[in-house]
Amino acid sequence: MIEELLKYDSQLFVFLNSWGNESWDTFWLIVTSKWASIPLYAALLYLVYKHFGIKGTLIIMVTVALMITATDQLANLFKHGIQRPRPCQVESLKSVIRFVAEGCGRYGYFSAHAASSMATAVFLGLLLKQWYKYLPFLLLFWAVLLGYSRIYVGVHYPLDVITGMCFGGILGWIFYNVQAKVQKRFNNAYLR
Repeated sequence: MIEELLKYDSQLFVFLNSWGNESWDTFWLIVTSKWASIPLYAALLYLVYKHFGIKGTLIIMVTVALMITATDQLANLFKHGIQRPRPCQVESLKSVIRFVAEGCGRYGYFSAHAASSMATAVFLGLLLKQWYKYLPFLLLFWAVLLGYSRIYVGVHYPLDVITGMCFGGILGWIFYNVQAKVQKRFNNAYLR
């Protein structure tokens, strides 16, 4: 059963990865770069400050830092526990895939990029949805785009990305609820 699933995952990876071409490589390398999201994070930080003030924003920033640490450490635990090689490390795939990433780590299950971007999207989407009703959908779209970029550049299978998104979504929801309880307890002016 697992072998069959991994075979389909490899086939889907080759199919999705083959959509790429050189004219799009730079775009997807920018999307997959952790630095490309900084303008988005800065805009979201401004919106958080606008609605939660300095005290609320500090609580949110600490919560987000803990959430990202949790997603990264959980992904590392899975990567080193399961030890599934990334597609760019598999000899039988090297001749049929497009590898455009700058590097290729050893293990890929599951994608920390997909997990942390989905956790952030869920957390901030829930946090700001009462003021910006379309923001959760835009953030989810951004997280899916970032997830696909990992397949495009050749460093993750679809199952790596989907699992990362699932774990990230769950952690984003959990940390959102933890943050809400902390805000209510320590910040009398929960909303301005």
